[in-house]
Amino acid sequence: MNDTALQYILAAIVVLPLLGSAGALLPPPPGLRGRGPDQAVLRHGVTVTGAVLILSVVLAAGFDHDHPATMQAGTDLNWIPALRIHLHLGIDGISLPLVVLTALLTFLCALYSYFHLPAGGSAKSFVALLLLLEAGTLATFSVLDLMLFFLAFETVLIPMYFLIARWGGGDRERSALRFIVYTLLGSVIMLLGLLLIGVKAGTFDMVALATDNGSHLSHSTQLIAVLAIGLGLAIKAPMWPLHSWLPDAHTAAPTVGSVLLAGVLLKMGTYGLVRIVLPDTPGGIQTFAPYLAAFAVVGIIYGSLACLALARRGNGGDLKRLIAYSSVGHMGFVLLGIASLNATGVNGALFANIAHGLITGLLFFLVGAVKDRYGSSDLDQLAGRTGAALYGRAPRLGGLLAFAAVASLGLPGLAGFWGEMLAMFGAFDPGPGLSRPAYLTFTAIAAFGTLLTAGYLLTVVRRVCMGDRETTELRPALADVKAYEFAAWTPLAALTVLAGLWPAALLGLTDPAVRSLLGGH
Repeated sequence: MNDTALQYILAAIVVLPLLGSAGALLPPPPGLRGRGPDQAVLRHGVTVTGAVLILSVVLAAGFDHDHPATMQAGTDLNWIPALRIHLHLGIDGISLPLVVLTALLTFLCALYSYFHLPAGGSAKSFVALLLLLEAGTLATFSVLDLMLFFLAFETVLIPMYFLIARWGGGDRERSALRFIVYTLLGSVIMLLGLLLIGVKAGTFDMVALATDNGSHLSHSTQLIAVLAIGLGLAIKAPMWPLHSWLPDAHTAAPTVGSVLLAGVLLKMGTYGLVRIVLPDTPGGIQTFAPYLAAFAVVGIIYGSLACLALARRGNGGDLKRLIAYSSVGHMGFVLLGIASLNATGVNGALFANIAHGLITGLLFFLVGAVKDRYGSSDLDQLAGRTGAALYGRAPRLGGLLAFAAVASLGLPGLAGFWGEMLAMFGAFDPGPGLSRPAYLTFTAIAAFGTLLTAGYLLTVVRRVCMGDRETTELRPALADVKAYEFAAWTPLAALTVLAGLWPAALLGLTDPAVRSLLGGH
């Protein structure tokens, strides 16, 4: 497929959800009302997100896989000449998987919501916000101008705030407020760093800046820029100790909000580190990389210990909160891979990004289903003294939950294994100029974190999926996996297996692009 066709496809992928968001607020045509206006607008959401997914698959099929380091499907229009801001779009082997992942997860969330709309506001508002969130996320992974990156980054925050505040549960308003305050504060700091790079380098073009490799930026400028941009992105990642907004947001968010928050929004922070910080400020990140690695491994251990505490009987642990803390640990491996400053570690970070989106998205879908059936996601209420016995009461649901748990702990042959392994391999032999003894220590700590991860996830499986036979027989059976749930969850499970058995499909895309960003090292 020629690049002009891909250019229009990528532009449509970014613009279509934005138009669909506005269209969701309009009255439905009389012939498309279905059983009512709510069904019509939910059908509209499925249709638009389905069209975006199809376009993203066509984009991936037409992508030149022989040259994944080259920006493709490019559009470059002079938008605001006085400020040197361009409408610049394009994808390479780093951004393409994230575009497809975003389109897939948003479509699955729209499909799930068509049959199971969370209680709260109107269906119109829900679909409009969902599509606006998709537009902002897709734009974040597709734009190649620093100012457009910031605008797209900010576009995502508002719809997620309202999804939590209007359709969430528990302490939703406080959790939503905490989410927006943390992320907006980080965005303000990030904007200062982006402006500093653009003004000093004389351009906001991300391709030109990456090619320049920081040669027009002094070392002190790079240090300030890395500190500002890194702090803003670290909040979104999230990196310990800037993670405290995440457990509350996940616990309060509706199921689809948690899926998109974990599966897509967290990736925006780590993507920004790889796309902007590594190539544009190589001298600055060289100085801060050991500190980033140290925070990453502390996050791995902290997240795992928090999950172990929540999984223990008598602690009143919430399953959604537990998976949120597990994300702090898993994203710690991503940050460790980035901090290694070599191709192995960064490739591992990008692979772990995709794997986490698939597996944790599936986990939040499953925990939402468990909460719907039991009326609670409190582990002590679910398990009681003998276990919730999900294997006996809803065997397919129990089997899927166990599958997602072992995938999350990094079982070889599933997607969760490769990213974390490569991140640790990268840290084992870090990039030039980094202290190998320090990074060997970080690697050992991260490896210990994998044991803790296995410990809490297997504890969850034992308490939720298992139970003694007498208790299982006394308790009533639960509704097992429904048809729409099967349709929404199966693609994630299948891709988890596929990525685990065929990692070269993803690494073949990212590796040349990563080596190009790192200057060929």
